Amino acid sequence: MRNTGTIYSSAERTPTVLPEMAELLPPLTGEQLAALEADILKNGCYSPVIVNEDMVVIDGHNRQRLCQQHGLPYQMAVFSFESMLEAKQWALDTQKGRRNLDKWELGKIALRLKPDIEARARENMSAGGGDQKSEDAKSGLATLPNPISSVDTRKELADAVGLGERTMGKIMQIDEHAPPAVKEALDSGGLSINQGYNITQQVRDLPEEQRDEAAALAVELEKAKKEVRQADAESDRRHKIAGMFCKAFERAVLLEPTKENVRIWTQCTRMTPEEIEDNAREARELAEVFSSIAGILETLLPGGDGNAG
Repeated sequence: MRNTGTIYSSAERTPTVLPEMAELLPPLTGEQLAALEADILKNGCYSPVIVNEDMVVIDGHNRQRLCQQHGLPYQMAVFSFESMLEAKQWALDTQKGRRNLDKWELGKIALRLKPDIEARARENMSAGGGDQKSEDAKSGLATLPNPISSVDTRKELADAVGLGERTMGKIMQIDEHAPPAVKEALDSGGLSINQGYNITQQVRDLPEEQRDEAAALAVELEKAKKEVRQADAESDRRHKIAGMFCKAFERAVLLEPTKENVRIWTQCTRMTPEEIEDNAREARELAEVFSSIAGILETLLPGGDGNAG
């Protein structure tokens, strides 16, 4: 990939939008799209749309569409790519830092690259002399090792999006064998990849007419377990907060802030003047914390403006 340095305005050239590029990444959320639209309407399209030498949009599909929708001008920077696979990989690498994509979303992107990766492997084999195994068989040399190593598609896909091979393998199995309920739950964030893979394996050998229902039930069971875990986690969080307040009050009550006691504290701990100054500042900050707690507690009393429940 290289930046050719060529810049076109939308008044000079009209780009081409290919579905395979436009749909490579998940669509922006409604909130993200609205924020982008508001920014463009206020400030214009200050980031150029990236196109290849055939004027195909590689990056900036949302900006280009919004500008076209509102009749706003924009610029296009021409980049040179060796192939559409390289262009897709570059667009993915560029956008990954801007998007909060989870592993399932990255896996689905990787699967969209699969035809390009397999096509490149076939081209490499042709360039290396064709199907070596077939040629060896014809010549009676089939026992010799194949000099053309086949591409490890799973590893290529995993590397393309930054996933582990095992995770990519599970995503490929889900994509090929999972019932719709599993994929829908993964899309909505209701299942993890491991859970989706396990359910897929559990129902895979069932008769086809039973598979969808069994998967749907398994998905609901996992969702119920997740709700229980979340409730337990929330209960633990609440108890930890309560414990911290109890301990803070227990320790504070034990202090007798007389001048003699404070002097003993500084002498026995050999506080330097800088440490005394720091501790004095921290004590005042703690006093503000306890004062705030007192104010909130008073709102929880009958007649306060808080909610004791």
